[in-house]
Amino acid sequence: MDNYVKKFALVDANNFFVSAERVFNPRLNFRPAVVLSNNDGCVIARSNEAKALGIPMGAPYHEWKPFLKTNKVHVASSNYCLYADLSTRVSNILSRYCPDIEIYSIDESFLCFEGFDFYHLEEYASEIKAFVHRATGIPVSVGIGTSKALAKAANRVAKKFPEKTKGVYFIDTEEKRIKALKWIKVPDVWGIGRQYSKMLEQYSVFTAFDFTLLPDSFVRQKMTITGLRLKHDLMGKPSIQMEEVQDKKGIACTRSFAGMITDYWEVRERISTYAGVCAHKLRKQKSDCNLIYVFIRTNPFREDLPNYSRSFCIRLPFPTNSTIELTKYAVSALNKIFKRGYHYKKAGVMVMGITPSGRKQLNLFHNSNPKHLELHKVVDRINLLNGYDLVRFGGQDLKKKWKMNRNMLSPRYTSKIDEIIKVNARN
Repeated sequence: MDNYVKKFALVDANNFFVSAERVFNPRLNFRPAVVLSNNDGCVIARSNEAKALGIPMGAPYHEWKPFLKTNKVHVASSNYCLYADLSTRVSNILSRYCPDIEIYSIDESFLCFEGFDFYHLEEYASEIKAFVHRATGIPVSVGIGTSKALAKAANRVAKKFPEKTKGVYFIDTEEKRIKALKWIKVPDVWGIGRQYSKMLEQYSVFTAFDFTLLPDSFVRQKMTITGLRLKHDLMGKPSIQMEEVQDKKGIACTRSFAGMITDYWEVRERISTYAGVCAHKLRKQKSDCNLIYVFIRTNPFREDLPNYSRSFCIRLPFPTNSTIELTKYAVSALNKIFKRGYHYKKAGVMVMGITPSGRKQLNLFHNSNPKHLELHKVVDRINLLNGYDLVRFGGQDLKKKWKMNRNMLSPRYTSKIDEIIKVNARN
């Protein structure tokens, strides 16, 4: 492959949530450990030791609890404050090594090495890997290729064969590209979902390499232009471009309840709180929304109880990010769909039609209350300095009795002053 063609790297944190727990609790090293989803529902992260025990991703905690206890598996509730902070630290380090970075997810970032023609990229990636681990305690794997899809494939090889690759793998020859793609199964290819996998297998396409042999016309017809770009990317022809971090086009806050709720006022309080979370996220990215969507539903797995699921969407008369105004419309939507006599298990609020706050389309008769802007500035500042939700609005539960079940939550070591590590310095 041409040394003067720009290269892409994918830096992926290994078992990120578990690794974040281990940073401040080294007793978990080499022990099987898992992290649970919201409300301690199911397994969303596993250490290699936990994977070796056969614990599947998505395992329901209440079903696997006896197994986890018998095998002395450490169980942690999801600590998103800690994970987000460590993710930011890793991203900041990566930006020192490469100016062109795309934060793809909380544990993955793409780097574009353009102008690095005289660098030995494998050595450079090994240096990045070592420094990230030394500075943050988070182990990462690095895959490098001439496209984003090949970087993703190389990262998969680096993770699967850590002893041989030392956590860094560079697909820098045609032989390596073909070997890697023949090893990767179609369901494991980045960008190919379950439905496309089933369709491709009907045409005897079982590996990533098989996929690259398909005619362009077939791929475009069956998988649109997005699938065609992926095919070209896997062939080593960069077609999926780097993207700058963009504001979100839709923001949602949805939660499963710890128990089932029948009381209207409890459901209303949840909806009010979720609307407040969405409003805060809008203000954080300096955006407004024009649509608000609310849903409620019962537990579909409880066959002994009547099932009910409804949603309602309201187009707002003006763009806003005010907690007061969004709560008002969210409650109005709830009133359209709430029915007494049902045991509700989940609810959520989503805001859409997001536009920049600085470029509002004003309404002749109704507009967002300008007094709310100054109020929220003060409230957001107080909450930033003193802890999220210290100041809340009347529609929310001031005692916060309903908070998520996170019974095995580790301290927020890096973002909460009263939860930092305490060191005994006495002799």
